[in-house]
Amino acid sequence: MPDELTVWAVLRLAPPLPFLSPETHGKPVVALAICYIGPPANGPQLVEPLRHFGTPYGEHVGPMPFAAWQQAFDPLLTPGARNYWKSHNFAGLDDGLLTLLTDYVNKLPSPHTEIFIGAMGGQTNRVAVDAAAYPNRDSNYVMNVHGRWTEPADDDACIAWSREVFQAAAPYALGSVYVNFLTQEEGDRVGAAYGPNYARLVEVKRRYDPDNLFRHNQNIKP
Repeated sequence: MPDELTVWAVLRLAPPLPFLSPETHGKPVVALAICYIGPPANGPQLVEPLRHFGTPYGEHVGPMPFAAWQQAFDPLLTPGARNYWKSHNFAGLDDGLLTLLTDYVNKLPSPHTEIFIGAMGGQTNRVAVDAAAYPNRDSNYVMNVHGRWTEPADDDACIAWSREVFQAAAPYALGSVYVNFLTQEEGDRVGAAYGPNYARLVEVKRRYDPDNLFRHNQNIKP
């Protein structure tokens, strides 16, 4: 793909969105979330190959304002649900990884739960590791295991499933992670989020925030 085209794959049960017919709702699907920022006239040609992976259940593709694309999944993320995330970065998508993710999608603990894989690469990977706080320039894909459910009684099952997917995928991962995909309990993985830049960030924190006032986040302690 050219840098202007990004495709994220979302593995889940088909949600009740208006462009999906009712008979597809609840079936296992791979939803391809497409963002193309080049000349609109070139979009259809670049997107065409994506229409031929298996049998498409529906489509909602066309020019739209970027802000509208950002809001496209809001109907699936309404307030009030219970969430538990686990995430990995990958250099590539090994066949073994794809097989195990397929197996886990076939035993989702909730109709709201999903696994998504985002393509990174492009300009993100052409920046020096020490140029900014974000260091993961070798990451070509990011995976987020998005456990999401509505009933407290399902807490244990949904959290356990998310952790199990995470642990099973670990042998294929780089060991790094994107900080915004860390959950509250994962403070020990902050170092994995910032990698070789972590020590420098500690020094910055020690200089400008020695009392750790800004601590309600994935905290870098002074």
